Amino acid sequence: MKLALSRHIDLDDTPALRKERGAFFTPDEITRFIADWAIRAPADLVMEPSAGDAAFLVAAVERLRGLSKIRSAAPAVHGVEIHPYSARLARQRVQEAGGKARISTSDFFEVAPNPVYDAVIGNPPYIRYQDFSGAARARSREAALRGGVALTGLASSWAAFTIHSAMFLRPGGRLGLVLPAELLSVNYAAPVRQFLFNRFRHVELVLFEQQVFPEAEADVVLLLADGYLEGPTQSATIRQAKNAASLASLSAGQVWTPVDPAAKWTSSLIDPEAIAPVNELLRRELFTSLETWGDTTLGVVTGNNKYFTLSPQRAKELGLRRNELLRLSPPGSSHLRGLSLSEAMLTKLGREGQATHLFYPGERPSAAAAAYIADGHRTGVDTAYKCRVRKTWYKVPLVAVADLFLTCMNADTPRLTANDAGAIHLNSVHGIYFKDEHRTLGRELLPLASLNSVTLLHAEIVGRSYGGGILKIEPKEADVWAMPSHALVLACADALRAIKDDVAKLLDEGRLLDAVERVDQIVLHRLQKNQIERIRQARAALAQRRTTRAASGR
Repeated sequence: MKLALSRHIDLDDTPALRKERGAFFTPDEITRFIADWAIRAPADLVMEPSAGDAAFLVAAVERLRGLSKIRSAAPAVHGVEIHPYSARLARQRVQEAGGKARISTSDFFEVAPNPVYDAVIGNPPYIRYQDFSGAARARSREAALRGGVALTGLASSWAAFTIHSAMFLRPGGRLGLVLPAELLSVNYAAPVRQFLFNRFRHVELVLFEQQVFPEAEADVVLLLADGYLEGPTQSATIRQAKNAASLASLSAGQVWTPVDPAAKWTSSLIDPEAIAPVNELLRRELFTSLETWGDTTLGVVTGNNKYFTLSPQRAKELGLRRNELLRLSPPGSSHLRGLSLSEAMLTKLGREGQATHLFYPGERPSAAAAAYIADGHRTGVDTAYKCRVRKTWYKVPLVAVADLFLTCMNADTPRLTANDAGAIHLNSVHGIYFKDEHRTLGRELLPLASLNSVTLLHAEIVGRSYGGGILKIEPKEADVWAMPSHALVLACADALRAIKDDVAKLLDEGRLLDAVERVDQIVLHRLQKNQIERIRQARAALAQRRTTRAASGR
Protein backbone atom coordinates (compact mmCIF):
# COMPACT_ATOMS: atom_id res chain seq x y z
CA MET A 1 0.00 0.00 0.00
CA LYS A 2 2.47 2.62 -1.04
CA LEU A 3 -0.14 5.32 -1.23
CA ALA A 4 0.69 8.83 -2.65
CA LEU A 5 -1.95 10.92 -4.46
CA SER A 6 -0.58 11.89 -7.87
CA ARG A 7 -1.94 14.07 -10.66
CA HIS A 8 1.03 13.14 -12.84
CA ILE A 9 1.16 9.85 -14.69
CA ASP A 10 4.05 8.04 -16.32
CA LEU A 11 2.44 6.33 -19.29
CA ASP A 12 5.03 3.54 -19.07
CA ASP A 13 4.20 2.94 -15.40
CA THR A 14 1.20 0.63 -15.68
CA PRO A 15 -1.21 -0.26 -12.84
CA ALA A 16 0.31 -3.75 -12.84
CA LEU A 17 3.83 -2.36 -12.35
CA ARG A 18 2.64 -0.03 -9.57
CA LYS A 19 0.92 -2.92 -7.82
CA GLU A 20 4.06 -5.04 -8.19
CA ARG A 21 6.09 -2.54 -6.20
CA GLY A 22 3.18 -1.83 -3.83
CA ALA A 23 2.37 1.67 -5.10
CA PHE A 24 -1.11 3.11 -4.54
CA PHE A 25 -2.39 6.64 -3.98
CA THR A 26 -2.80 8.32 -0.57
CA PRO A 27 -5.57 10.89 0.08
CA ASP A 28 -4.35 14.41 0.89
CA GLU A 29 -6.21 14.35 4.22
CA ILE A 30 -3.95 11.53 5.44
CA THR A 31 -0.66 13.05 4.26
CA ARG A 32 -1.54 16.37 5.92
CA PHE A 33 -2.70 14.69 9.14
CA ILE A 34 0.50 12.69 9.55
CA ALA A 35 2.76 15.60 8.58
CA ASP A 36 1.00 17.93 11.02
CA TRP A 37 1.32 15.38 13.83
CA ALA A 38 4.96 14.46 13.21
CA ILE A 39 6.47 17.89 12.40
CA ARG A 40 6.50 20.25 15.38
CA ALA A 41 9.20 22.81 14.72
CA PRO A 42 10.45 24.67 11.60
CA ALA A 43 13.91 23.12 11.99
CA ASP A 44 12.65 19.53 12.12
CA LEU A 45 14.53 17.22 9.76
CA VAL A 46 12.04 15.08 7.83
CA MET A 47 12.44 11.93 5.75
CA GLU A 48 10.05 9.86 3.60
CA PRO A 49 11.51 6.38 3.01
CA SER A 50 9.36 5.55 -0.02
CA ALA A 51 8.68 8.93 -1.52
CA GLY A 52 6.56 8.05 -4.56
CA ASP A 53 5.66 11.35 -6.17
CA ALA A 54 6.23 13.21 -2.86
CA ALA A 55 2.71 13.42 -1.46
CA PHE A 56 4.10 13.22 2.09
CA LEU A 57 7.08 15.44 1.36
CA VAL A 58 4.87 18.14 -0.13
CA ALA A 59 2.71 17.98 3.01
CA ALA A 60 5.92 18.20 5.06
CA VAL A 61 7.08 21.30 3.18
CA GLU A 62 3.71 22.97 3.70
CA ARG A 63 3.85 22.15 7.43
CA LEU A 64 7.44 23.41 7.82
CA ARG A 65 6.68 26.64 5.95
CA GLY A 66 3.61 27.15 8.10
CA LEU A 67 5.68 26.80 11.29
CA SER A 68 8.49 29.09 10.07
CA LYS A 69 8.48 32.81 10.81
CA ILE A 70 10.46 33.35 7.64
CA ARG A 71 7.83 33.03 4.92
CA SER A 72 10.44 32.90 2.12
CA ALA A 73 12.27 29.92 3.65
CA ALA A 74 12.62 26.85 1.45
CA PRO A 75 12.83 23.90 3.85
CA ALA A 76 14.84 20.85 2.80
CA VAL A 77 13.17 17.43 3.01
CA HIS A 78 14.76 14.05 2.38
CA GLY A 79 13.46 10.92 0.70
CA VAL A 80 14.23 7.62 -0.98
CA GLU A 81 12.39 6.27 -4.01
CA ILE A 82 13.15 3.15 -6.05
CA HIS A 83 11.26 4.24 -9.18
CA PRO A 84 13.30 6.78 -11.22
CA TYR A 85 10.36 8.60 -12.83
CA SER A 86 8.63 8.99 -9.46
CA ALA A 87 11.86 10.29 -7.91
CA ARG A 88 12.19 12.96 -10.63
CA LEU A 89 8.54 13.91 -10.23
CA ALA A 90 8.96 14.07 -6.45
CA ARG A 91 11.82 16.55 -6.73
CA GLN A 92 9.74 18.70 -9.06
CA ARG A 93 6.69 18.68 -6.79
CA VAL A 94 8.70 19.55 -3.69
CA GLN A 95 10.28 22.46 -5.53
CA GLU A 96 6.86 23.65 -6.73
CA ALA A 97 5.65 23.53 -3.10
CA GLY A 98 8.50 25.82 -2.05
CA GLY A 99 10.94 23.29 -0.65
CA LYS A 100 14.24 21.66 -1.49
CA ALA A 101 14.14 17.95 -2.26
CA ARG A 102 17.04 15.67 -1.48
CA ILE A 103 15.76 12.38 -2.85
CA SER A 104 17.97 9.42 -3.66
CA THR A 105 16.90 6.83 -6.21
CA SER A 106 17.49 3.54 -4.46
CA ASP A 107 16.04 0.48 -2.79
CA PHE A 108 15.36 1.75 0.73
CA PHE A 109 16.73 -1.45 2.27
CA GLU A 110 20.11 -0.68 0.68
CA VAL A 111 20.30 2.72 2.41
CA ALA A 112 22.28 2.57 5.66
CA PRO A 113 20.40 4.17 8.59
CA ASN A 114 21.51 7.67 9.55
CA PRO A 115 19.73 8.36 12.86
CA VAL A 116 19.37 12.13 12.58
CA TYR A 117 15.72 12.67 11.63
CA ASP A 118 13.10 14.26 13.86
CA ALA A 119 10.29 12.70 11.80
CA VAL A 120 10.04 9.79 9.40
CA ILE A 121 6.67 9.77 7.65
CA GLY A 122 5.08 7.97 4.74
CA ASN A 123 3.39 4.90 3.39
CA PRO A 124 5.53 1.77 3.07
CA PRO A 125 4.97 -0.36 -0.04
CA TYR A 126 2.59 -3.23 0.56
CA ILE A 127 3.75 -6.36 -1.23
CA ARG A 128 2.34 -9.64 0.05
CA TYR A 129 4.81 -12.36 0.95
CA GLN A 130 3.79 -14.46 -2.07
CA ASP A 131 5.11 -11.71 -4.38
CA PHE A 132 7.92 -10.53 -2.12
CA SER A 133 10.78 -12.93 -2.70
CA GLY A 134 14.39 -13.39 -3.71
CA ALA A 135 17.01 -10.72 -3.13
CA ALA A 136 14.44 -8.07 -2.17
CA ARG A 137 13.11 -10.23 0.66
CA ALA A 138 16.62 -11.11 1.82
CA ARG A 139 17.60 -7.43 1.99
CA SER A 140 14.45 -6.57 3.94
CA ARG A 141 15.00 -9.31 6.52
CA GLU A 142 18.63 -8.27 6.95
CA ALA A 143 17.50 -4.68 7.53
CA ALA A 144 14.98 -5.80 10.15
CA LEU A 145 17.64 -7.91 11.87
CA ARG A 146 19.84 -4.83 12.19
CA GLY A 147 16.98 -3.37 14.19
CA GLY A 148 16.88 -6.44 16.40
CA VAL A 149 13.77 -7.93 14.78
CA ALA A 150 13.64 -11.40 13.20
CA LEU A 151 10.79 -11.67 10.68
CA THR A 152 9.37 -14.91 9.33
CA GLY A 153 9.24 -15.82 5.66
CA LEU A 154 5.50 -14.97 5.69
CA ALA A 155 6.07 -11.27 6.40
CA SER A 156 4.88 -8.79 3.79
CA SER A 157 7.14 -5.90 2.80
CA TRP A 158 5.71 -3.28 5.17
CA ALA A 159 6.92 -5.12 8.29
CA ALA A 160 10.65 -4.75 7.58
CA PHE A 161 10.02 -1.27 6.17
CA THR A 162 8.59 -0.16 9.51
CA ILE A 163 11.61 -1.41 11.46
CA HIS A 164 14.14 0.05 9.02
CA SER A 165 12.31 3.41 8.97
CA ALA A 166 12.51 3.75 12.75
CA MET A 167 16.28 3.31 12.65
CA PHE A 168 16.62 6.66 10.84
CA LEU A 169 15.15 8.54 13.83
CA ARG A 170 17.18 10.45 16.35
CA PRO A 171 16.43 9.69 20.03
CA GLY A 172 13.01 11.16 20.77
CA GLY A 173 12.02 11.17 17.08
CA ARG A 174 8.58 10.43 15.65
CA LEU A 175 7.38 7.76 13.22
CA GLY A 176 4.16 8.38 11.29
CA LEU A 177 3.19 5.65 8.83
CA VAL A 178 0.20 4.35 6.94
CA LEU A 179 0.22 0.59 7.56
CA PRO A 180 -2.02 -2.33 6.64
CA ALA A 181 -4.48 -3.26 9.38
CA GLU A 182 -2.58 -6.57 9.36
CA LEU A 183 -0.44 -4.83 12.00
CA LEU A 184 -3.26 -5.58 14.44
CA SER A 185 -3.96 -9.17 13.63
CA VAL A 186 -1.44 -11.25 11.68
CA ASN A 187 0.95 -13.57 13.46
CA TYR A 188 4.02 -12.48 11.49
CA ALA A 189 3.60 -8.91 12.80
CA ALA A 190 4.12 -9.99 16.42
CA PRO A 191 7.80 -8.85 16.51
CA VAL A 192 6.83 -5.53 14.91
CA ARG A 193 4.20 -4.94 17.60
CA GLN A 194 6.72 -5.79 20.31
CA PHE A 195 9.34 -3.51 18.71
CA LEU A 196 6.98 -0.53 18.75
CA PHE A 197 6.13 -0.95 22.44
CA ASN A 198 9.77 -1.55 23.35
CA ARG A 199 11.32 1.38 21.48
CA PHE A 200 8.80 4.23 21.72
CA ARG A 201 7.57 6.31 24.64
CA HIS A 202 4.06 6.56 23.20
CA VAL A 203 2.17 4.65 20.51
CA GLU A 204 -1.04 5.86 18.94
CA LEU A 205 -3.22 4.14 16.35
CA VAL A 206 -5.91 5.71 14.19
CA LEU A 207 -8.43 3.17 12.89
CA PHE A 208 -10.99 3.69 10.12
CA GLU A 209 -14.57 2.47 9.97
CA GLN A 210 -14.55 2.62 6.18
CA GLN A 211 -11.93 1.57 3.66
CA VAL A 212 -9.79 4.49 2.58
CA PHE A 213 -7.83 2.56 -0.08
CA PRO A 214 -10.43 0.37 -1.84
CA GLU A 215 -8.16 -0.12 -4.87
CA ALA A 216 -5.57 -1.76 -2.60
CA GLU A 217 -8.17 -4.27 -1.29
CA ALA A 218 -6.81 -3.89 2.23
CA ASP A 219 -7.67 -1.96 5.37
CA VAL A 220 -5.18 0.44 6.93
CA VAL A 221 -4.29 2.01 10.25
CA LEU A 222 -2.24 5.11 10.94
CA LEU A 223 0.71 4.44 13.23
CA LEU A 224 1.86 7.46 15.22
CA ALA A 225 4.83 6.48 17.40
CA ASP A 226 6.50 9.18 19.48
CA GLY A 227 9.73 9.21 21.51
CA TYR A 228 12.07 6.79 19.77
CA LEU A 229 14.46 5.00 22.16
CA GLU A 230 12.50 6.42 25.11
CA GLY A 231 10.41 3.29 25.60
CA PRO A 232 9.16 0.91 26.63
CA THR A 233 5.54 1.95 26.89
CA GLN A 234 2.83 -0.08 28.58
CA SER A 235 -0.16 1.24 26.64
CA ALA A 236 -1.35 2.79 23.40
CA THR A 237 -3.97 5.37 22.51
CA ILE A 238 -6.65 4.15 20.11
CA ARG A 239 -8.60 6.69 18.04
CA GLN A 240 -11.41 6.01 15.60
CA ALA A 241 -12.15 7.84 12.34
CA LYS A 242 -15.01 7.20 9.95
CA ASN A 243 -12.87 7.96 6.89
CA ALA A 244 -9.97 10.13 5.77
CA ALA A 245 -12.12 13.27 5.66
CA SER A 246 -13.01 12.90 9.35
CA LEU A 247 -9.40 12.99 10.57
CA ALA A 248 -9.74 16.71 11.28
CA SER A 249 -12.37 16.02 13.96
CA LEU A 250 -10.91 13.02 15.80
CA SER A 251 -11.86 12.40 19.43
CA ALA A 252 -9.19 12.05 22.11
CA GLY A 253 -9.46 8.27 21.93
CA GLN A 254 -9.03 5.72 24.69
CA VAL A 255 -6.01 4.24 26.40
CA TRP A 256 -5.49 0.52 25.81
CA THR A 257 -3.08 -1.66 27.77
CA PRO A 258 -2.37 -5.07 26.21
CA VAL A 259 -1.55 -8.10 28.32
CA ASP A 260 1.16 -8.97 25.78
CA PRO A 261 2.24 -6.28 23.25
CA ALA A 262 3.36 -8.96 20.78
CA ALA A 263 -0.07 -10.64 20.76
CA LYS A 264 -2.80 -9.49 18.41
CA TRP A 265 -3.97 -5.94 18.93
CA THR A 266 -7.56 -6.63 17.86
CA SER A 267 -8.65 -6.27 21.49
CA SER A 268 -7.70 -2.59 21.21
CA LEU A 269 -11.00 -2.12 19.37
CA ILE A 270 -13.05 -3.43 22.30
CA ASP A 271 -14.68 -1.67 25.23
CA PRO A 272 -12.43 -2.48 28.23
CA GLU A 273 -15.53 -3.26 30.31
CA ALA A 274 -16.42 -5.96 27.79
CA ILE A 275 -13.01 -7.60 27.63
CA ALA A 276 -12.44 -7.61 31.42
CA PRO A 277 -14.97 -10.39 32.21
CA VAL A 278 -13.63 -12.43 29.29
CA ASN A 279 -10.11 -12.22 30.70
CA GLU A 280 -11.43 -13.16 34.15
CA LEU A 281 -13.13 -16.30 32.77
CA LEU A 282 -9.87 -17.26 31.11
CA ARG A 283 -7.87 -16.54 34.26
CA ARG A 284 -10.16 -18.78 36.30
CA GLU A 285 -9.92 -21.47 33.59
CA LEU A 286 -13.69 -21.57 33.15
CA PHE A 287 -12.83 -20.78 29.56
CA THR A 288 -9.74 -22.11 27.86
CA SER A 289 -8.21 -22.34 24.41
CA LEU A 290 -9.58 -24.74 21.81
CA GLU A 291 -6.13 -26.34 21.76
CA THR A 292 -6.75 -27.76 25.24
CA TRP A 293 -9.60 -29.81 23.76
CA GLY A 294 -7.58 -31.11 20.79
CA ASP A 295 -5.82 -30.32 17.51
CA THR A 296 -7.04 -28.21 14.61
CA THR A 297 -5.77 -29.16 11.15
CA LEU A 298 -6.27 -28.31 7.51
CA GLY A 299 -8.40 -30.51 5.30
CA VAL A 300 -7.71 -32.51 2.16
CA VAL A 301 -6.15 -30.68 -0.79
CA THR A 302 -7.25 -32.40 -4.00
CA GLY A 303 -5.68 -30.11 -6.58
CA ASN A 304 -8.93 -30.09 -8.54
CA ASN A 305 -12.18 -30.34 -6.59
CA LYS A 306 -14.31 -30.43 -9.73
CA TYR A 307 -12.58 -33.64 -10.77
CA PHE A 308 -12.06 -35.43 -7.46
CA THR A 309 -15.38 -34.59 -5.76
CA LEU A 310 -18.50 -36.22 -7.16
CA SER A 311 -22.21 -36.20 -6.54
CA PRO A 312 -23.88 -39.61 -6.12
CA GLN A 313 -25.57 -39.16 -9.49
CA ARG A 314 -22.26 -38.39 -11.23
CA ALA A 315 -20.55 -41.35 -9.58
CA LYS A 316 -23.39 -43.58 -10.77
CA GLU A 317 -23.13 -42.24 -14.32
CA LEU A 318 -19.40 -43.03 -14.32
CA GLY A 319 -20.09 -46.54 -13.04
CA LEU A 320 -17.67 -46.19 -10.11
CA ARG A 321 -17.69 -48.80 -7.36
CA ARG A 322 -18.56 -47.91 -3.78
CA ASN A 323 -15.10 -48.93 -2.59
CA GLU A 324 -13.62 -46.33 -4.95
CA LEU A 325 -15.49 -43.52 -3.22
CA LEU A 326 -15.15 -41.98 0.25
CA ARG A 327 -17.90 -40.14 2.09
CA LEU A 328 -17.17 -36.43 1.84
CA SER A 329 -18.38 -33.22 3.43
CA PRO A 330 -19.13 -31.24 0.23
CA PRO A 331 -16.88 -28.34 -0.82
CA GLY A 332 -17.66 -25.12 1.02
CA SER A 333 -19.24 -24.78 4.44
CA SER A 334 -22.78 -23.50 3.93
CA HIS A 335 -24.11 -26.92 5.01
CA LEU A 336 -22.19 -26.73 8.31
CA ARG A 337 -24.26 -24.11 10.11
CA GLY A 338 -25.95 -26.48 12.54
CA LEU A 339 -24.73 -28.62 15.42
CA SER A 340 -24.13 -31.79 13.40
CA LEU A 341 -23.50 -33.20 9.95
CA SER A 342 -25.50 -36.40 10.24
CA GLU A 343 -25.71 -39.44 7.96
CA ALA A 344 -29.22 -38.39 6.96
CA MET A 345 -28.14 -34.83 6.18
CA LEU A 346 -25.20 -36.00 4.07
CA THR A 347 -27.52 -38.33 2.14
CA LYS A 348 -29.96 -35.45 1.59
CA LEU A 349 -27.14 -33.22 0.30
CA GLY A 350 -26.14 -35.94 -2.14
CA ARG A 351 -29.70 -36.29 -3.42
CA GLU A 352 -29.71 -32.51 -4.00
CA GLY A 353 -26.70 -32.88 -6.30
CA GLN A 354 -23.90 -31.86 -3.97
CA ALA A 355 -20.54 -33.62 -4.12
CA THR A 356 -20.66 -36.03 -1.19
CA HIS A 357 -18.09 -38.48 -2.60
CA LEU A 358 -14.32 -38.24 -2.98
CA PHE A 359 -12.80 -40.22 -5.85
CA TYR A 360 -10.29 -42.58 -4.27
CA PRO A 361 -9.57 -45.69 -6.37
CA GLY A 362 -7.61 -48.64 -5.05
CA GLU A 363 -4.34 -50.07 -6.29
CA ARG A 364 -6.19 -51.84 -9.10
CA PRO A 365 -8.83 -49.40 -10.39
CA SER A 366 -11.95 -50.82 -11.94
CA ALA A 367 -12.54 -50.35 -15.66
CA ALA A 368 -14.80 -47.39 -14.90
CA ALA A 369 -12.24 -45.82 -12.58
CA ALA A 370 -9.46 -46.39 -15.13
CA ALA A 371 -11.56 -44.67 -17.78
CA TYR A 372 -12.12 -41.71 -15.44
CA ILE A 373 -8.39 -41.54 -14.68
CA ALA A 374 -7.65 -41.55 -18.42
CA ASP A 375 -10.16 -38.73 -18.87
CA GLY A 376 -8.37 -36.74 -16.15
CA HIS A 377 -5.07 -37.23 -17.95
CA ARG A 378 -6.60 -36.24 -21.28
CA THR A 379 -8.03 -33.01 -19.85
CA GLY A 380 -4.81 -32.07 -18.01
CA VAL A 381 -5.95 -32.61 -14.43
CA ASP A 382 -2.67 -34.41 -13.75
CA THR A 383 -0.67 -31.29 -14.69
CA ALA A 384 -1.92 -29.24 -11.72
CA TYR A 385 0.88 -28.72 -9.21
CA LYS A 386 -0.69 -30.68 -6.35
CA CYS A 387 -1.37 -33.58 -8.71
CA ARG A 388 1.95 -33.76 -10.53
CA VAL A 389 4.03 -33.80 -7.32
CA ARG A 390 2.26 -36.94 -6.08
CA LYS A 391 3.68 -40.38 -6.64
CA THR A 392 0.33 -41.34 -8.16
CA TRP A 393 -1.40 -38.20 -9.35
CA TYR A 394 -4.96 -39.41 -8.79
CA LYS A 395 -4.34 -40.70 -5.22
CA VAL A 396 -5.34 -37.75 -3.06
CA PRO A 397 -3.46 -37.65 0.29
CA LEU A 398 -6.05 -38.16 3.02
CA VAL A 399 -6.45 -36.80 6.52
CA ALA A 400 -8.08 -38.75 9.32
CA VAL A 401 -11.82 -38.42 9.83
CA ALA A 402 -12.27 -35.43 12.15
CA ASP A 403 -14.42 -35.30 15.29
CA LEU A 404 -15.69 -31.83 14.45
CA PHE A 405 -15.60 -29.48 11.50
CA LEU A 406 -14.61 -25.83 11.98
CA THR A 407 -15.80 -23.39 9.33
CA CYS A 408 -12.88 -21.11 8.52
CA MET A 409 -14.50 -18.47 6.26
CA ASN A 410 -17.55 -16.88 7.83
CA ALA A 411 -19.88 -13.96 7.27
CA ASP A 412 -21.16 -14.24 10.85
CA THR A 413 -18.98 -16.39 13.11
CA PRO A 414 -16.94 -19.62 12.93
CA ARG A 415 -19.04 -22.71 13.69
CA LEU A 416 -18.18 -26.07 15.19
CA THR A 417 -20.18 -28.97 13.75
CA ALA A 418 -20.05 -32.59 14.89
CA ASN A 419 -18.97 -34.98 12.15
CA ASP A 420 -21.58 -37.63 12.92
CA ALA A 421 -21.52 -38.78 9.30
CA GLY A 422 -17.85 -39.77 9.57
CA ALA A 423 -17.03 -37.82 6.41
CA ILE A 424 -13.67 -36.72 5.02
CA HIS A 425 -13.27 -32.91 4.85
CA LEU A 426 -11.62 -30.68 2.25
CA ASN A 427 -9.46 -27.66 2.97
CA SER A 428 -12.52 -25.40 2.75
CA VAL A 429 -12.99 -26.26 6.44
CA HIS A 430 -10.72 -27.33 9.29
CA GLY A 431 -10.90 -30.53 11.28
CA ILE A 432 -10.90 -30.78 15.08
CA TYR A 433 -9.37 -33.92 16.62
CA PHE A 434 -10.13 -34.30 20.31
CA LYS A 435 -7.81 -35.63 22.92
CA ASP A 436 -9.01 -39.08 24.02
CA GLU A 437 -10.25 -37.88 27.40
CA HIS A 438 -12.31 -35.10 25.80
CA ARG A 439 -13.74 -36.93 22.78
CA THR A 440 -17.08 -38.17 24.13
CA LEU A 441 -18.15 -34.93 25.78
CA GLY A 442 -16.62 -32.76 23.07
CA ARG A 443 -18.41 -34.45 20.18
CA GLU A 444 -21.72 -34.30 22.00
CA LEU A 445 -21.69 -30.81 23.50
CA LEU A 446 -18.82 -28.55 22.39
CA PRO A 447 -20.56 -27.42 19.16
CA LEU A 448 -23.47 -26.33 21.36
CA ALA A 449 -21.44 -24.86 24.22
CA SER A 450 -19.29 -22.87 21.76
CA LEU A 451 -22.35 -20.84 20.74
CA ASN A 452 -21.88 -18.33 23.54
CA SER A 453 -21.17 -14.61 23.45
CA VAL A 454 -17.65 -14.89 24.86
CA THR A 455 -16.57 -17.38 22.20
CA LEU A 456 -18.22 -15.30 19.45
CA LEU A 457 -16.41 -12.17 20.63
CA HIS A 458 -13.09 -13.99 20.93
CA ALA A 459 -13.43 -15.27 17.36
CA GLU A 460 -13.42 -11.63 16.20
CA ILE A 461 -10.26 -11.05 18.25
CA VAL A 462 -8.22 -14.06 17.10
CA GLY A 463 -9.51 -14.22 13.52
CA ARG A 464 -8.89 -11.75 10.74
CA SER A 465 -11.12 -9.80 8.38
CA TYR A 466 -10.91 -10.62 4.68
CA GLY A 467 -12.46 -9.15 1.54
CA GLY A 468 -16.23 -8.84 1.62
CA GLY A 469 -16.26 -8.62 5.42
CA ILE A 470 -15.50 -12.32 5.84
CA LEU A 471 -13.98 -13.46 9.14
CA LYS A 472 -11.25 -16.03 8.54
CA ILE A 473 -9.69 -18.25 11.19
CA GLU A 474 -6.60 -20.36 10.57
CA PRO A 475 -5.59 -23.44 12.62
CA LYS A 476 -3.00 -21.53 14.69
CA GLU A 477 -5.59 -18.87 15.43
CA ALA A 478 -8.17 -21.52 16.28
CA ASP A 479 -5.70 -23.01 18.76
CA VAL A 480 -6.03 -19.92 20.98
CA TRP A 481 -9.76 -19.37 20.40
CA ALA A 482 -11.59 -19.19 23.75
CA MET A 483 -13.92 -22.10 24.47
CA PRO A 484 -15.77 -23.23 27.60
CA SER A 485 -13.43 -25.55 29.47
CA HIS A 486 -14.02 -29.28 29.72
CA ALA A 487 -14.85 -28.85 33.41
CA LEU A 488 -17.41 -26.12 32.67
CA VAL A 489 -19.10 -28.10 29.89
CA LEU A 490 -19.22 -31.15 32.13
CA ALA A 491 -20.80 -29.13 34.93
CA CYS A 492 -23.41 -27.73 32.51
CA ALA A 493 -23.93 -30.96 30.57
CA ASP A 494 -27.50 -31.74 31.68
CA ALA A 495 -28.68 -28.17 31.12
CA LEU A 496 -27.05 -28.10 27.69
CA ARG A 497 -28.64 -31.40 26.70
CA ALA A 498 -32.04 -29.99 27.69
CA ILE A 499 -31.77 -27.12 25.16
CA LYS A 500 -29.90 -28.93 22.39
CA ASP A 501 -32.93 -29.69 20.21
CA ASP A 502 -34.30 -26.14 20.62
CA VAL A 503 -30.96 -24.60 19.67
CA ALA A 504 -30.64 -26.90 16.65
CA LYS A 505 -34.05 -25.70 15.47
CA LEU A 506 -33.09 -22.04 15.95
CA LEU A 507 -29.94 -22.57 13.90
CA ASP A 508 -31.91 -24.31 11.19
CA GLU A 509 -34.13 -21.21 11.05
CA GLY A 510 -31.05 -18.94 10.79
CA ARG A 511 -31.60 -17.45 14.26
CA LEU A 512 -28.01 -17.54 15.48
CA LEU A 513 -28.27 -14.80 18.09
CA ASP A 514 -31.40 -16.33 19.61
CA ALA A 515 -29.51 -19.61 19.88
CA VAL A 516 -26.58 -17.84 21.51
CA GLU A 517 -28.87 -16.24 24.08
CA ARG A 518 -30.14 -19.67 25.13
CA VAL A 519 -26.58 -20.98 25.53
CA ASP A 520 -25.47 -17.85 27.41
CA GLN A 521 -28.06 -18.49 30.10
CA ILE A 522 -26.26 -21.73 30.92
CA VAL A 523 -22.59 -21.27 30.07
CA LEU A 524 -22.28 -17.64 31.22
CA HIS A 525 -24.49 -17.86 34.30
CA ARG A 526 -21.62 -16.57 36.48
CA LEU A 527 -21.62 -13.22 34.65
CA GLN A 528 -24.00 -10.38 35.35
CA LYS A 529 -26.56 -9.45 32.71
CA ASN A 530 -24.92 -6.11 32.01
CA GLN A 531 -21.55 -7.84 31.50
CA ILE A 532 -23.05 -10.25 28.98
CA GLU A 533 -24.74 -7.35 27.20
CA ARG A 534 -21.44 -5.46 26.92
CA ILE A 535 -19.79 -8.57 25.48
CA ARG A 536 -22.59 -8.91 22.92
CA GLN A 537 -22.33 -5.24 21.98
CA ALA A 538 -18.55 -5.51 21.58
CA ARG A 539 -18.89 -8.53 19.31
CA ALA A 540 -21.62 -6.80 17.27
CA ALA A 541 -19.42 -3.71 16.88
CA LEU A 542 -16.48 -5.74 15.56
CA ALA A 543 -18.72 -7.68 13.18
CA GLN A 544 -20.31 -4.45 11.96
CA ARG A 545 -16.85 -2.97 11.47
CA ARG A 546 -15.99 -5.87 9.16
CA THR A 547 -19.13 -5.50 7.07
CA THR A 548 -19.04 -1.69 6.99
CA ARG A 549 -15.47 -1.63 5.68
CA ALA A 550 -16.38 -4.27 3.11
CA ALA A 551 -19.35 -2.20 1.91
CA SER A 552 -17.29 1.02 1.74
CA GLY A 553 -14.72 -0.71 -0.45
CA ARG A 554 -17.14 -1.66 -3.20
